[in-house]
Amino acid sequence: MEYKISELVAKSDTPKSTILYYIKEGLLPQAKKLKSNVHRYNDEHLELIKYIKYMKNEMGSTNEQIKVALEQKNNSFSSSYTMLEPLMSTLSGLVVNTQHYTKDEFIIHFDIDAKLLATLLEEGVLMPLSENDYTQKEASIINLIENFIDVGVEYEIVKEYVKQATILAGLEHKMQKQLCEVRNEENFSTLWKIMFETLFNTKEYIFNRATYKVLHKALKEEIGDK
Repeated sequence: MEYKISELVAKSDTPKSTILYYIKEGLLPQAKKLKSNVHRYNDEHLELIKYIKYMKNEMGSTNEQIKVALEQKNNSFSSSYTMLEPLMSTLSGLVVNTQHYTKDEFIIHFDIDAKLLATLLEEGVLMPLSENDYTQKEASIINLIENFIDVGVEYEIVKEYVKQATILAGLEHKMQKQLCEVRNEENFSTLWKIMFETLFNTKEYIFNRATYKVLHKALKEEIGDK
């Protein structure tokens, strides 16, 4: 469906100046030009404006971060893939200017034990974004595992994290597909809110609070025994 700029302003509840600014910054595609002073916008513009506003207001994302997240988008967010794609930059946990290394560069730069690296890759403890793409994140995990080994403690907790995270990721994917199946123009913003809040706020809240409660109970029992 096509809209005049006034209609897009009303539907998105966004000032005309802001919409034109988003276009100038490359966050929105150019409008369809019918005549020199006649332009038309479409549902993609409306969907993207809602997405941009959510990312800015709820996630605190900058224009550059949003632009990076949208670089691989399709023409709409109606499919499973296109709804998921803008999440990937956030899920990777990497900032825009993160230094990337090939496997060989990574081993040399961080003085990595190649045998330990192979073991952690096989166990799924180490999960580079691709087969030959390593960052400081991977180096930090290896350093943690080396600390476990140095003090003579098995890193079973990390392996269990991998196991449970894999199960949880399957449930998250199922949720994402269900959201895509019920998507329409009216509930688009709510679906994004559910997706982001679940993955980045609720998950952290539940996991951290569960750990807090277990440790708090243990502490109380320890004090009570004294």
